[in-house]
Amino acid sequence: MKKILLSVFGILALAFATLTPAFAQSKGTVYYLVPTLLDEFQTGSVSALEMFLKQVGYEMKTLNADNKTDAQQSQMNDVIALKPSAIILAAVDFNALKPSIEAARAAGIPVVEFDRQITSTPSDFTSVAGTVEIGQIAADQAEKLLKAKHGSVKGKILQVLGDPGDPYTLDIQKGFEEKMKAFPDVKIISVPATQWAADAAGTIVNDQMLANPDIDLIFSHAAHLSVAAVASLEAAGKKPGDVMLMSSNGAPVGLDLIRKGWLNVEVEQPLYAQAAAVAMFMDKVVNKQEIKPGEYDVLGLKSAVTIEAWGPNIKIPGAAITKQNVDNPAFWGNMKPPSGTVKPVE
Repeated sequence: MKKILLSVFGILALAFATLTPAFAQSKGTVYYLVPTLLDEFQTGSVSALEMFLKQVGYEMKTLNADNKTDAQQSQMNDVIALKPSAIILAAVDFNALKPSIEAARAAGIPVVEFDRQITSTPSDFTSVAGTVEIGQIAADQAEKLLKAKHGSVKGKILQVLGDPGDPYTLDIQKGFEEKMKAFPDVKIISVPATQWAADAAGTIVNDQMLANPDIDLIFSHAAHLSVAAVASLEAAGKKPGDVMLMSSNGAPVGLDLIRKGWLNVEVEQPLYAQAAAVAMFMDKVVNKQEIKPGEYDVLGLKSAVTIEAWGPNIKIPGAAITKQNVDNPAFWGNMKPPSGTVKPVE
């Protein structure tokens, strides 16, 4: 799995490197503190943020915490001492990084939360996917799949969550389960894969299929967990189509599983748009200017900025990927970065 992810990272980097738009004169350096590089979304986010920030005039440097909270805390301290134009943070631990965020802002360095929303303390800007909405989209797709199989919306769903402390997976679970309450004949079994570990997801699928052989649908909260689910199903002698599968984040491996007939639906997390939004608002963030609430167009997606207790927050919608639209280059999992450029919000 690690070799596959690193290979994908290399392809993503090459794809971004081939783009040659006109870039603005440098306005300063921004540091991106990424939680890990052994995750297709995170490796893709490095390339996307770097490309879009360069388009609006900023250089970006990346520090990888290898999923270690203490390492990321130390990195925050080091970066604060360097006094960059801004810090972009995708936190390993949402609560543990609160003091570091407060220390950076006290030093006059704005902090942008990327992908992982922190609500316990103010930040200068937050760019996230509509995670509750991702769960709702997944519920709509589950409804269609179960109805097509049984003639009505009934059956059994195994929901493989990510880490139980991650708001991303908790919000997806909330949106999914709230919408599925309309169908009392559907039983949902929810089990977390701690630290988003693929091997944990594989074990969950293996154990639950033994205990509940009548599971109709497996919904994993990330594509790499679906890869592990498929491996467990194959080991049990299952073939594509024997058990329906869905996952959420839009990674390349998820799209490959759709093409191979294993995965029915992948609900995309809009990586490109999340990164583009950071670049669009970076001048406002760095210059400490007001960010106004309202609707904004981010790479063609209608996105909403709201002013929350933790600061300005942009929420960007996702979309359902199926065999009918899997080759659409707009989906980040197809590794075809947008050819257009973003402009700073005035």
